Amino acid sequence: MKAIFFDRDGVINKDFGYVYEAKDFIFMDDIFDFLKLCKEKDFLLLLATNQSGIGRGYYTIDDFKELTLYMQNQLKKRLGFAFESVYFCPHDPNEDCLCRKPKPGMLQKAKIDYKLDFQKCFIIGDKITDMQAGQNAGIKNKIFLTTGNENTTSIDNIHEVSSIKEALQVMNRLITGD
Repeated sequence: MKAIFFDRDGVINKDFGYVYEAKDFIFMDDIFDFLKLCKEKDFLLLLATNQSGIGRGYYTIDDFKELTLYMQNQLKKRLGFAFESVYFCPHDPNEDCLCRKPKPGMLQKAKIDYKLDFQKCFIIGDKITDMQAGQNAGIKNKIFLTTGNENTTSIDNIHEVSSIKEALQVMNRLITGD
């Protein structure tokens, strides 16, 4: 099986810092087109997101689940589908958990859950820790929404883009072989 792992804040929605209410959840430009292309190409859509706001006490797991339900319902309304699964790390960065990106715990769980072939998978994120998690898990292709100031020399098969629209073009090229 093949899948695309998406980070949430900064990829699916605009990142205002600790987004946990529907009123603050604004979808990124062109994300619907990106998700539609991935679905048309038979990729599973999986979300893997660090949510340290839970561990820091800024919001609760129930707040996160409520916002996730809102996001999923909005996707279904707009596209007719949503993410197959949402994986999240609720831990504070100071906790030594196995799931917080750059560690690959969430991705490895999904690999088991869906019998994924990471050589056919992608990860898209806006932080170097997303790319490192993909690298640490053995995911072949990484799409990085970058500001251009990050050092990505240790990441293989990385495609740096400046927008979801550009990510869509790169993704289309990579999956069609053009």
